[in-house]
Amino acid sequence: MAGLRARLGAEARDLLEVVLVPGLAALLPWPWAYRLFRRIAARPWLYESSVARAAAQARARQWVGTSEADWMLRRRLTTLVDHADHYLSRTRGAGWLSRFVHQEGEWPRPGQPALCLTFHWGAGMWGLRSAAAAGVRAHMLVASPDAAHFRGHAVLHRYILARMNSITKALGRECIDVSADMRQVPRALAAGDAVFAVIDVPADQVTASAPIRVLGLPARLPTALLRMAVAKAIPVHVYVTGYRLEDGHRFVRIQSLGAPRDLATLVGQVETLLDEAIRADAPMWHFWGEADRFYRP
Repeated sequence: MAGLRARLGAEARDLLEVVLVPGLAALLPWPWAYRLFRRIAARPWLYESSVARAAAQARARQWVGTSEADWMLRRRLTTLVDHADHYLSRTRGAGWLSRFVHQEGEWPRPGQPALCLTFHWGAGMWGLRSAAAAGVRAHMLVASPDAAHFRGHAVLHRYILARMNSITKALGRECIDVSADMRQVPRALAAGDAVFAVIDVPADQVTASAPIRVLGLPARLPTALLRMAVAKAIPVHVYVTGYRLEDGHRFVRIQSLGAPRDLATLVGQVETLLDEAIRADAPMWHFWGEADRFYRP
């Protein structure tokens, strides 16, 4: 009986945190929803365990700042906005994009093969919508979730699957499941499509990585995609998608690195941009809770 109560409690919390609360964005005008989200994010119970873990990891690395309460509020708000984008992307069109998303920099030209990299920072769904609106033919690299990892969290599992479907709808093309077949990546590039990927994953998830320093600390960066870009002279773009704290308006900042000539230079460029993003707004980085896995010599 105790196990059943615990299971129901976990499912109820997941339902609240990834469906009911962020789903309000689909029902309300965005300025109203964002004001409500800021009030809700001030409540410590929202995403309580994950935010506490993230704050502890950031505190250990002296990246919480002078007000831990403000840091944790920003971390909760970022998670909430990121979840809300799943529902916004399903219910809002080009008018929402033009009104609430500001783009800086240029996406690759339509029909041009490119590698577009981003980080677990901010709220990325509207970056994908921005790329699609610019005519970019793109596939997002994803890893299909293992159902065994979601035992006792059926609601969360279904949400993750629905969110992956939202990525497909946002880009208008199927995602590439890297856990199944990486050979689809060079095929997509050869067809003139862009490949989008989140690059700041822990080194224990990949077979090859290079040492970098982020926030002055040793870490590692996956290199398989970067090596491919160098070998095939594929232009690389790095972008971040964030939001303004005052009103929830989004920004997409795109930086073109051109066709890389050597791996070391490309690794250094990506390292610098990741470091700059986290320094600019540390609580917007979603991987603080995984910092022990990310920060490795």
